[in-house]
Amino acid sequence: MAYIKDLRKLVGAMPLILNSAGAIIRNHEGHLLLEYRNDTNDWGIPGGYMEPGETFEETIRRELIEELSITVTSLNFLNIYSGKDYFHEYPNGDKVYSIMAMFEATIHHDIKTDHKEIGRVNYFSFDYLPKDLTLTTQKILSGIFR
Repeated sequence: MAYIKDLRKLVGAMPLILNSAGAIIRNHEGHLLLEYRNDTNDWGIPGGYMEPGETFEETIRRELIEELSITVTSLNFLNIYSGKDYFHEYPNGDKVYSIMAMFEATIHHDIKTDHKEIGRVNYFSFDYLPKDLTLTTQKILSGIFR
């Protein structure tokens, strides 16, 4: 995250193009793991931004350890999401166009949230997803689970 903070010192809130990785994680009932983000006050797919020199796979593995203390046992690449539909403006005014690699992940299920970025996590049935999903999460899930 220091990389993005350093960039923001140079460019302010102007739109940045940033790489990120996310993970579709399901429990044994097929329910989807979502995390409630403290910075945006909404639910989203676990993941985060790439640090310099990382691969997409390394990014999602690191983010899941940092945010949820979980270890990935397997990753299956799903898709890349990018373009104007994946623009996001954070509450502080920072603007981002994301290039996201999405994976399906199998994990060890001992989840402990960091409580800095993530307030809580929960598994949701696809029929009963929370109403306050991030727009990015809505778009990704509608493409994967139509």
